[in-house]
Amino acid sequence: MRGIRYLGPLVGFVILAGVLYMLDAGQIGRSLTSIPPAYAIAGLLLVQLQIVLSAWRWQFTAGRLGMVLPVAHAIRDYYLSTFLNQVLPGGVAGDAVRAVRHRTDETGGWKAPALGVFLERVAGQGVFFVLAGLGLIIWPFADAGELPPTLSRILLILAIVVVCALVAGFGILRFPPAFLAERLEAGKAALCRVFIADGAWKTQSVLSLLIVASYAGMFMLASAAVGAPLPFLAAVTAVPLCLLMMLIPLTVAGWGAREAAAALLWPLFGYAASDGVAASIFYGVLSLIGAAPGLVVAVLALVRRKKAGRTDH
Repeated sequence: MRGIRYLGPLVGFVILAGVLYMLDAGQIGRSLTSIPPAYAIAGLLLVQLQIVLSAWRWQFTAGRLGMVLPVAHAIRDYYLSTFLNQVLPGGVAGDAVRAVRHRTDETGGWKAPALGVFLERVAGQGVFFVLAGLGLIIWPFADAGELPPTLSRILLILAIVVVCALVAGFGILRFPPAFLAERLEAGKAALCRVFIADGAWKTQSVLSLLIVASYAGMFMLASAAVGAPLPFLAAVTAVPLCLLMMLIPLTVAGWGAREAAAALLWPLFGYAASDGVAASIFYGVLSLIGAAPGLVVAVLALVRRKKAGRTDH
């Protein structure tokens, strides 16, 4: 049974290997090795912006829940969280570590930090899904060339599903069923403090929009770096679909699934499937290297724990 946990990541990398096998792996390699250094530098700087802004959003969210989270600690632990999410399957291990590292010694001392981490992620994913849903709605009607009829129908169905899910979520929060009412009542109070009260929605919206824009912008930059500059429409259509692949819990940071999606979507903008795969690989490499300071945080934490263990003995 233990081997099951490795099945998802294995499938993701098998998909990646299959994509490389079916396409021109040599051309993908040449595209990656010919990237100008300026693109790599710009991409790495964007990763730092993402992490710092995300840490700021986490600090703000925690503060709205009554927790004290110094900005330096938030940035440090967000680097650690981001790095762990890049190298471990599921994409949530780093978030769990954030909650554990900020637990208190009181009974249930992990619950408030866990709620803060959860709501911080909700803020980002909520804005992302709204923008992705809007992109799916406008794509079939945008002046961007003729889309295959089957794809147009799929996009419309996806858009309808996203909109219905958002409406259903709002309806459940506004008119909760009896068996959820008691639990949601306490949850709604926290949601109000974090997202609504005293104009919190303004800060949450601005930070989340900037973070989502940085993710989309980094993918656009990665595509331009391999010689396949995308139109603006892609930033709210194809790119969000690729980024959605990174949320698949069984993969490691979306590797494999993200490249497969890019191979299918980039030809819709007049580029080869190999261009999409090269852009996706470069995006993944930038994300991993950009989060590398989190490895330093992990090593220092292990050293401190080891020293503390020796002191106790």
